[in-house]
Amino acid sequence: MKKYIAMNRFKISLGREDDFEEIWRTRETHLEGVKGFRQFNLIKGSSNDGYTLYASHSVWESKNDFENWKKSEAFRAVHNSGGQHQGIYLGHPEFEGFEVVL
Repeated sequence: MKKYIAMNRFKISLGREDDFEEIWRTRETHLEGVKGFRQFNLIKGSSNDGYTLYASHSVWESKNDFENWKKSEAFRAVHNSGGQHQGIYLGHPEFEGFEVVL
């Protein structure tokens, strides 16, 4: 099986970057011990006139492991606070998934 990278892109309101980073810094990820999970990074991109771009970047042993995690109690536990951070996020995150080829 090929490794899999899952990314969500977030557009964050200008001036709310510290709030967004604190949400991620202090949240319980529930990823330790999840089958196939290898690594997580929160990465920050550039800013423009409207937002700062961020992405959550996770590495999995396979796409199947990632898909199984999305169906798990651990996934539901980490995603149960949706909608609590009004004014920080500009829209919903945009998901991108990649199979590692090299």
